[in-house]
Formats: sequence, C-alpha cells, structure tokens
Amino acid sequence: MYKSRVLAFAAFVCLAGVANGLAQSDHGNIPNGWKTKAEETDYRKTSTYAEAIAYSKRLAAQSRGLISYSTYGTSGEGREMPLLVAAKGSAFSRSAATRQSKIVVLIQAGIHAGEIDGKDAGFALLRDIAITRTRLGLLDNAVIVFQPIYNVDGHENRSEYTRINQNGPDETGYRANATSLNLNRDYMKADAPETRAFLKLWNDWHPDIFIDCHVTNGADYRYNVTYEYAHHDEIDAGIRAWMSEHFEKVVVPNTERDGNLLMRYVEFAGREVSSGVATFIPTPRFATGYAAIRNRPGLLIETHVYKPYKSRVRGTYDLLRHTVEEAGRAKASLLSAIRKADDDTIRKGRRGTTANPFPLLLAITEKVEQVEFKGVEYKIEESDISGSKRIVYGTKPIDIKIPRYDTARIDRSVTPPTAYIIPPQYKDVISVLRAHGLKLLTRTASQEVDIESYRLSEPKWATTPFEGRITVTAKQTLVREKRNFPAGSVVVPLDQPAAEVAIHLLEPNGPDSLLFWGFFNSIFEQKEYGEAYQIEKLAEKMLAGDPVLKKEFETRLKDESFSKNPRARLNFFYERSKFYEVQRVGVYPVGRIL
Repeated sequence: MYKSRVLAFAAFVCLAGVANGLAQSDHGNIPNGWKTKAEETDYRKTSTYAEAIAYSKRLAAQSRGLISYSTYGTSGEGREMPLLVAAKGSAFSRSAATRQSKIVVLIQAGIHAGEIDGKDAGFALLRDIAITRTRLGLLDNAVIVFQPIYNVDGHENRSEYTRINQNGPDETGYRANATSLNLNRDYMKADAPETRAFLKLWNDWHPDIFIDCHVTNGADYRYNVTYEYAHHDEIDAGIRAWMSEHFEKVVVPNTERDGNLLMRYVEFAGREVSSGVATFIPTPRFATGYAAIRNRPGLLIETHVYKPYKSRVRGTYDLLRHTVEEAGRAKASLLSAIRKADDDTIRKGRRGTTANPFPLLLAITEKVEQVEFKGVEYKIEESDISGSKRIVYGTKPIDIKIPRYDTARIDRSVTPPTAYIIPPQYKDVISVLRAHGLKLLTRTASQEVDIESYRLSEPKWATTPFEGRITVTAKQTLVREKRNFPAGSVVVPLDQPAAEVAIHLLEPNGPDSLLFWGFFNSIFEQKEYGEAYQIEKLAEKMLAGDPVLKKEFETRLKDESFSKNPRARLNFFYERSKFYEVQRVGVYPVGRIL
C-alpha cells in the first residue's frame, strides 16, 4: 500500500513542483538511538503519540538537567498533552527564567496534527541542544517551551488519506480534535479542553515570543518555507518594528544561508500566480492573531506542502534555530518592546474613552507593490472534470514580478471604556474571561451603575455551524443608561496587559466576540407575548394618545405585505408597548463603565 502511494505521489510531485534542491544545514553525527522517527526512516514516517512521549521522556532523563518533561492538560479523549522545557540553570519556570534574564520562546507544533513538521524539527533541535550539544548555545539567553503535539487526539486519528495535498510522511494525523473542532479557530471562545490547557500554559509562562508550526495548502512555487507575523495595526508598533528589524533582516537571511528559500506566506489574491499575493491578517481566533493581542510577537511557519518531508522539517528546524538565536541575542530590545507595549495597554485602559479608537478588524486595501516571486512554470486550461479552468504546474523554475497587497486599513473599531461589567448569571462568559487570565473583580452587593451598552437588532444567524457554534451578527446602537447589576457581577478593568482580549471578547461587533460565537443568543428571544384580544384594546389606546405613532402605522400600512398580515399589525403595537420593553429583547447585558 505504501509503495503504491509513494509512486502515485511521485508522479504528482513531478507535475506539481519540485523541491528547492538546496543543501540545508546538517545535524552532524547523531548518537545511536537518538535519531527521530523521521530521521531513522529517511523522513518517510513520523512518530506515533506513544513514540513521541517515549522520546520526550528520554530526552528529559538523559539531558543532564537541560530538559524537563511534564504535561499541561488532558485532551477530550483523555490523552495527556506533553510539554518539554529546555533551559540552563534549572530555569524551568517563568519566575526562574526572569531571575536569570532569559527570554521565553514558546514553540507550538501539531495544532493541525497532519501538519506535523514542527514536532520532528523541534525534537531534533532539543536533541541537538541537550544530547549532541551542537546547539547548546541557544540556551545562553533563552528558555525554550516546546509543545511537540498540541492536538494529541487528532495526532492519533492517523491515516495515509488525511492530507491529500501533502508530500509525506506516509501517515499523518487529522486537522481537528476529537470533537471536530479546529483548535486554530478556538483561541478566543476556548470551547476545547486543549484550548483551556493552552491558555493556562500561556498565563503560567507569559512567553516573550510565540512560534506556531504549520504546512501550507494550495499553490506551487520554489520556496520550501513561508512565514508571516503581525505587521499592521493589530499589534503594538514597537513589537512590529522589532520583528521587522530582527526577524526579517536577520533570521530570514540566516535561514536562507542554511540552504532554504523563504517568502512571506503565499495566498494568491486571485485565481493564479500573476494576480499576486494578498496578506492574510488573522483575527484573534487564530494562534498568531491571539499572540498579537497579548502584546507578543507571533511567528507563523508554513512549510510548502508539495516539498518532500525532509526539506520541510529541516527548513522548520533552521527557522526555529535562528529565531531562538536572534531573540536571545537581541533580548534587551525585545523585552523593552514588550514592556512598553504592556505599559501602553495599561495606560490606555486607565484613559478609557479618551483613548484612540481600538481596531477590531483590519482589511487589506488595493494598494500594491511589485515583488520578486520564485515560482515554477504553469498554464491555465479548461477542465473536463470541474467544468472550469484549472492551473497546471510544471517543473521549470521561473522568476517573475507579481503584485503584493500588503497595506491594511481599519475596517471596524471601537472606543474602549475603562471597564466592562457582566451580570453573574452569564457564567460561561465569565469562565472564558478567567481562562484567558484576565483580572476580574467581583461585586459583593447589588448596585445601580451608570453605563454605556448596546441595543442589538436585526440578528442574522449563520445557516450552518462553524466550529461547533451557530454564529450571529447584529446591528448595534449605543445607549447610555442606569442599570442595576446584582451581587456577584464581575467587573473587567482594562488597565491590565491582557485588556485587548477583553475588548475583543466583549465588544459585540468584534470578529471573535462572545456575541458572535453565540454566548448571548438568548437575549434575542421573546418569551412573553400578547393575545390578539388584548393587543386590539391596547392598540386603540395607543393610537388615540400618540399622533406620531398613528402616522407611523398609517405609513406601514402602505406596505402590502404588512397590511395583509394580521399578526405583524398586532406586533407593531405590542413591540412599542411597555409590555414588550420589559422583556429587554436585544439588550446587550454587558455594561461599559466610563
């Protein structure tokens, strides 16, 4: 079975593209028993969960104090989630790392368990730190926190058919977890036990830089590694500048000198190559989007799906190594940028509505620049299968200039308050806020509070589920009022480093708000109603006493669909009465304290 699959894929790769053909960095002589599963099988295979755990434990046991093994959570199917920490001086906690002036680099592999390059690259890197000691210097200024398999249940849902586009290894895990949730869409709503475990890990370690390892889908080209990081208004300007100066100008060329070809993440703006590439700006539901609102640089690694597994793993290894090395070398400027970003967030939280509008959603503009692109020859032809045009790649290298769309504008924004207040009955909402590590204050007595809030109308629910939920959007109108909040209500002050998480979760217009994810769906439901014989009498009184209402009703009657609908005519009056208003349909329960 495996042989036939290899032959079939070889034919596909011949058509779809070629490896970069460059000599990547060598690991040198590896002691007996220390090759990863990928290395010992010439990159045909990757380890099972049990094999990965055994390798992890052996690394820790024989590292002579350089690596610790632990678990940080349990998956839906009951598997422990492994964690390796590599450090000198027993700096196996955030406090110890801080005392020793070490930066913390959090590396995540296997969130999409079929895209498992990061696991094998990370194992090789830690092996070369602690066993061969050829990379021991990486720990001079850094502590490496490594999640070898984040999606452990998806990792064991293994098959040779999970990744139709991918060139090896021969069996891979599955994209989603055991309940079919994509963990890389769950960082904000935190439905999955794996996500809750990750958030606790983040809050325990407060990493200084975060790296998320993936494999692409889609187009063919000569780059074996692509990458992306937040570089628009979704992240603090100082952190953005640090990544531009140290990652773009130092890490990228160093990784290319090791024999890799790198480019920013390739997502074509149109049907084919000449249409250019457009930057994808992840919202906070994605890993690197989440890192941005925690004031941390987040690096997305996307190796090229058509390249051989060896090229992809070695490319990931090289990029990880040089990123850790440069972050450690430039730790003073990195920590300074992070401190300033956190301080600025706290200061803005104290200023509240006097602060500048906060960007909730960005969009790429039509502004374009021309960039060099290392592609392969291709042609467009009609497909008898799909009935549309298809792109067919060849093997001949081509160097062309293509447009890149990489300028962003703010599409949605909000002026933040100084705090939010949430009634105690919304326990699921409060649980999510706690999981993110936000500082919460619980009120011990009922109190009437001057707030801003929203009236939400015209709700529109998705027609199909998305990540286990029926999402909703609504038109919002800002209102000011006094509202009573019972004892147990929770206040979320925004003078804290994680304030941007609270803003994204609690502003209903945010792309990953808790309203969007369906946590407040019940506020749109009408529970009481009026019988026709009562509404008839009520309507007569309302018309007699309110000439403006009478005129509005007469105008609505010109709409034939309304005039011929008895229930709609009666509801016109009920929805404008005190009997309907008391139900507070569409009233957003979260208050904005100014």
